[in-house]
Amino acid sequence: MIGELTNDRVLVDEKGIDELYKSGYFGRPKGNKLELSLVEAAYLLYRNKIKAQENEKGLDFTDFFKKASLRQQYFELKYIVYKDIRERGLYIQPGVTDFRVYPRGGHPGKSQPRSYIHVHSERIPLSLKDLQKLLETADNVHKQLILAIVDEESDITFYEAKKVNIKGDMKKLYPDLTTSASLMEDRVLIWDGESSNTIHENGFYGKLLDPEHLQLSLVESGYLLENNIIQVNDRKNGNHLNFSEFSKRASFIESEFPRKCRVYSDLRNRGLVPKTGFKFGTHFRVYKQVESSNNIPHSEYLVHALPNDYEFILPVMSRAIRLANSVKKRMLFAVEKEKGFEYIDIGRVKM
Repeated sequence: MIGELTNDRVLVDEKGIDELYKSGYFGRPKGNKLELSLVEAAYLLYRNKIKAQENEKGLDFTDFFKKASLRQQYFELKYIVYKDIRERGLYIQPGVTDFRVYPRGGHPGKSQPRSYIHVHSERIPLSLKDLQKLLETADNVHKQLILAIVDEESDITFYEAKKVNIKGDMKKLYPDLTTSASLMEDRVLIWDGESSNTIHENGFYGKLLDPEHLQLSLVESGYLLENNIIQVNDRKNGNHLNFSEFSKRASFIESEFPRKCRVYSDLRNRGLVPKTGFKFGTHFRVYKQVESSNNIPHSEYLVHALPNDYEFILPVMSRAIRLANSVKKRMLFAVEKEKGFEYIDIGRVKM
């Protein structure tokens, strides 16, 4: 059976419809011919199911592969992923994100695709904007989005990316009180002993310096100040700092403060308890509920706040996700929208 290479497609005569499409769901029937994508044709050529030619000149696998790679960007990566999925016994076809994959036991005409796959090299950054477009494409048709990352040795790591609406179980976001505090060099201290313990125990804010004094992070302080739970004073002259003045000072201390503070507030308002994620290399570790500082549960998530122009460096992303998995947490990336934040969960998955 001969396939004719034409632009970025391979055309097979009517016999291919019966032998390739109806038996293996390769390509798409177009009139009395079968149209194969370049990766499908390369795979069939490798399996000796077809022969290839261009302008009546025969092409072996090597010749075809080289020509295909000149006509489709990152062809070799797409071929690696296509071949891997096919040889797992799953039906895979070209799609808008690169490929669509059917559930095990399903196939075109019998079931809907389960997943959309996007193929990417570990060497090439993945922009947040591109990831959001991929998510929107998959979400619009209720499909799972899979990122197939091909490393330099042609091994594939599969990640599922999805939007999640996280909620916590903290019924009371903060205690009903107002107390004074001082801005130190890079944190805030509450001096009143009773207030320190009340704030710490009702929401797991800060860390007790001793039984009488509570130290707060900048983002915790910003949230409590904005909600009138604390009044922050300049330690030098005692002047009160409003939220805007405090934010300017905090931003000078930590350049990421504005974005981190907005994410922190969003997480708190969702009934969650965010604490520093420094030990995990992220902005926050997040608990669904903390009833007492004497009985701290396992945190559910690691959250990192991203600027809108962010680009994922894939080895760095891989390291963050592997670390999250190793400590039984989900890795979430917070992205600011017009109203609030969107959280993207990225985790390894088996195909």
